[in-house]
Amino acid sequence: MTPTAKPRPPEGDWLGTPFLSFRREGPFAICTLDRPEARNAMTPAMYFGIKYAIGRVEQDPDLAGLLITGTGDVFAPGGDMGGGGDDDNWLTFGAALGMDVTPFEKLRQSTKPVVSAVNGLCQGGGLQIALCSDMAVVSERATFRVPELFRGLADTYYSQMLARLIGPVRTRDLMLTGRTLSAAEAEQWGMVARVVPHDELMDTARDILAQCCRTAPAARRVVKASLDNYMGLFDRIGMQASYSGEEAIEGFRAFKERRSPNWVHPDLRVDGRL
Repeated sequence: MTPTAKPRPPEGDWLGTPFLSFRREGPFAICTLDRPEARNAMTPAMYFGIKYAIGRVEQDPDLAGLLITGTGDVFAPGGDMGGGGDDDNWLTFGAALGMDVTPFEKLRQSTKPVVSAVNGLCQGGGLQIALCSDMAVVSERATFRVPELFRGLADTYYSQMLARLIGPVRTRDLMLTGRTLSAAEAEQWGMVARVVPHDELMDTARDILAQCCRTAPAARRVVKASLDNYMGLFDRIGMQASYSGEEAIEGFRAFKERRSPNWVHPDLRVDGRL
């Protein structure tokens, strides 16, 4: 290492990408998605960075919990299907779909509390982050959507988890229509814990994280394991197969070209992407 070279991960609080920050505030770590030029669209390194942040908090005795949030009017829209960003110089998002980079299971199994402060648009993998956190505290401005079927992806994680959370009827409504839910609707449906005025979001999220962190760790892990068992398993093999299928390829291509996929009947196609 040259005298001017800086330490690389895993040293320090670097999460492996310039699009995530890891800031310490007393007993808490604040992980912020910060890629405003792409509306926080997540690269594989960003997904893995959140997973790494959870593990870092678990291993640090000076940290009691983790808070995840976004910048501007976007929490997280899911994976970057446009293939942009410095993180993608070595790997495209499509190729990374088959890798175990996503933080969802780590969130569900975290030994220390994780709260998502959802500050705005939240969909795709971003919504999974919120749902898999111990609590999701939501700005009144936030919106929610599950657009995976428009992209040709058979997301069995969503079909399993949402059916447990909000029931199969509402799961069909969300997944088959791709409709957008308001924060108030998401709270009414039981998708999120609390909706608060936008200006109070971070203070409320910190307060709730503090409350969660005061619970007994060993007993909390037993309760989390029980809840994790209730959420159940999903069809990993079927979901994985869909990632490399013809529909996923066409879904990604249509998204990048801002058009309806070719499986849509000509009379039902719309201008722009679905």
